[in-house]
Amino acid sequence: MTDLTISEAKKILDSFSGTTTKQVQSEEEKTQLQQALKLFSQEADCENLGICADDATQGFVALNHYLQALGYNVELNAADFPDAPEPIYIKFNTQKMSHYFDRYIGDYRGVLISCQSEDDRINGTYGHLPLNLFE
Repeated sequence: MTDLTISEAKKILDSFSGTTTKQVQSEEEKTQLQQALKLFSQEADCENLGICADDATQGFVALNHYLQALGYNVELNAADFPDAPEPIYIKFNTQKMSHYFDRYIGDYRGVLISCQSEDDRINGTYGHLPLNLFE
């Protein structure tokens, strides 16, 4: 496992940021993306995660995997999410440890992470990252 600098991590995260979800091409690329995201999460004061998924189950699973991987010990109850088989947007705020969800009519699928920090190198919104990055 290679230690990334903030500059290297930002370059990796920026390469996955845009209006389409870039697919991870190799295990090495997946590991680098995971490391970059974990570094930014550690350096950030807080994050907002936005999950755009095909349905509540997919969104709930992705959110739980991301939160666990980023070091948050949060137990979200699946019963808190609608059981409708329609696209959903979930927003989770790590500062308040709260979430909300709503129907989603957009075409994007993936995870957006907005990092807030006093360090301007960290600030920004990254994604759409793969829903299954931490599965």
